[in-house]
Amino acid sequence: MSDEQPVFSIEKIYVKDLSIEVPNAPQIFLERETPGIEVQIQNAAKAIGEGMFEVALTVTVNAKQEEKAFFLVEVVKAGIFQIRNVPEQDMEPILAVACPNILFPYARETISDAINRAGFPPVILAPVNFEALYQQRLMEQQQAESKIQLQ
Repeated sequence: MSDEQPVFSIEKIYVKDLSIEVPNAPQIFLERETPGIEVQIQNAAKAIGEGMFEVALTVTVNAKQEEKAFFLVEVVKAGIFQIRNVPEQDMEPILAVACPNILFPYARETISDAINRAGFPPVILAPVNFEALYQQRLMEQQQAESKIQLQ
């Protein structure tokens, strides 16, 4: 039996990529209508060393009214996490739920700031339930696997 304690620490949080587009400036700033906001979120994790992992959270915010684009912002907020002495079955939930939960407030702040700097009122993203997203992805994988087995 190993008596080593589990280790979980945040080594670094950083912006890996940030882009903002305002394709219809300056005319778009004369618009009086409020655009619809579409948000997409993805996360990925990879081992980068012994007990070290990079988790990247990609958040894309697209604002448009009908076919007219107001702005498009995409940020990849990443973190380097040290995770050691954790049972293998617990690794995926940590990387897919716990780490994105830590990164999301930083990504939300970066997006809001970028939109504000582009000349628009800041967009404050609603909290995201990464555990529900993870469970949904597991269910979809299980359904896809059971369809393959039925064929």
